[in-house]
Amino acid sequence: MEPEQQQWRKLNGERIRIPITDEVANVLMREREAGHEMKVCIGTDSQVKSRETGFATVIVFIRKGKGGFMYIHNETSQQRMTIKQRMLMEVAKSIEVAYALCTIFSRYSVDMEVHADINTNPSFKSNDALKDAMGYIVGMGFAFKAKPEAFASSSCANKVVQ
Repeated sequence: MEPEQQQWRKLNGERIRIPITDEVANVLMREREAGHEMKVCIGTDSQVKSRETGFATVIVFIRKGKGGFMYIHNETSQQRMTIKQRMLMEVAKSIEVAYALCTIFSRYSVDMEVHADINTNPSFKSNDALKDAMGYIVGMGFAFKAKPEAFASSSCANKVVQ
């Protein structure tokens, strides 16, 4: 599903009733007018619960030196996946959103990073997907962060995955 058609919400639960592309453009215009320098981090996390996998994708807006806020999209999948498939699915969901929004970020000169909830330590199972994820994200032209620097996925999205 295209990001514009996905159901997004704020952390307080308020639903976004316009396409996320329009919402992001409005936010960046408002934040610029308020004099805030912005950075955006996009990340996805997932949790397996019995036969379902829940995914949460977040768009985290950081007001440099002045806090931040985020938008959240949740979805579930019935598809059974290996850990590597699940990690790459998380990355694909983040890239889909980043790609849909990158022209808006460029228009407002906002730095954007894609965060992957993948451990850089080879003793963790998620590390199997690190090279593929990094190649995918960097190959799309986006800045890449993995754990422990990938707070958008490993902290923000992790808290809101259902």
